[in-house]
Amino acid sequence: MRSNNPFLISGYHGPEYFCDRQKETESIIKALYNGRNVTLIAPRRIGKTGLIQHVFHQLHKQKSNIVTFYMDIYATYSLADFIRLFANTVLGKLDSVPQKAFDRVGRFVKSCRPVFTFDELTGQPKVTIDIVPTCEEATLKEIFNYLQSSKKRCYIAIDEFQQVAAYPEQGTEALLRSYIQFVPNVNFIFAGSKQHIMQQMFHSAKRPFYQSTQTQVIKQIDKEEYYRFAAKFFVQQKRELDRQTFDYLYDKFEGHTWYVQTLLNRLYEYTDNPDVEMVDYAISEIISELTYTFESLLAAYPMSNIRLLKAIAKVGCVKEINSGDFIAEYKLRAASSVNSALKRLIDREMIYKTEKGYIVYDRFMAIWLKQQPF
Repeated sequence: MRSNNPFLISGYHGPEYFCDRQKETESIIKALYNGRNVTLIAPRRIGKTGLIQHVFHQLHKQKSNIVTFYMDIYATYSLADFIRLFANTVLGKLDSVPQKAFDRVGRFVKSCRPVFTFDELTGQPKVTIDIVPTCEEATLKEIFNYLQSSKKRCYIAIDEFQQVAAYPEQGTEALLRSYIQFVPNVNFIFAGSKQHIMQQMFHSAKRPFYQSTQTQVIKQIDKEEYYRFAAKFFVQQKRELDRQTFDYLYDKFEGHTWYVQTLLNRLYEYTDNPDVEMVDYAISEIISELTYTFESLLAAYPMSNIRLLKAIAKVGCVKEINSGDFIAEYKLRAASSVNSALKRLIDREMIYKTEKGYIVYDRFMAIWLKQQPF
């Protein structure tokens, strides 16, 4: 289905609306074809999910007899949550004929009672399970045995994989690794947005997933490639996106995909040829729409946290968060108080640590915070 606006800010609608990432796509496909699991690391909203869906689209074009699965575990908080989502994602999906699908699930899943239904939209078999607390590991093993029973090559993407490290159950990483490494017809993409946790999980010799995957860090889309991609859609409308205007919006958000797409989406909606003033107008329009959300969000934080957020927003990027000059200029409390606030804000994904220093995670919120009285 053709999109009314080519600058998508959610979902994947095919390669026509997907910008570049050719090298990353080829690298991931080569790894998967050759039996290597892949780790993708990048901040949220940089385009990991779109890249995964694009890779799956290309895999299906090249090989018809494969099955791809995508699961986002950001909202899971325990091994039971993971198993339930894992089961709902894969069970019943290996066979196109419903009866075969149900028979295969019935042969392998014995530790709990599966419930069989049909998806109202697609008509595909749908299986849900209730986890028996004492049988979690048995259920997980049954799901992997179910996957292994298929003659089809399977590719499973698990997004926000760093959540596994926060599960209360001891040894979850080791448990998953013990099954993943013995399923020859299945390869995995592990994607995560918390870089430091993902690096510890896959690059620390003490962790079960150490050196078990090919790691790929996702960076910003090349500015030149992005401009060519964006400009062609305006040309199709008999309009022009000049290079100066594009460079201005790209640089303002440091090429961060979701923010660039959001601005391009608004500019495409307007009827005139975009210019720098129009970019600023679009930003102000978006921030006006988000103001209530930002105010409600900050209401849950103490003033010490809010002051630190505002201070980082004013600077833009803070390399030395405990420097005396920074603390004095913005009248923050002692370094210990700053560190306490910083930890909480990082854990809540309000602040993100880049290679250059600490920034406010939401770029629109950062602009809004700069406008607020200190």
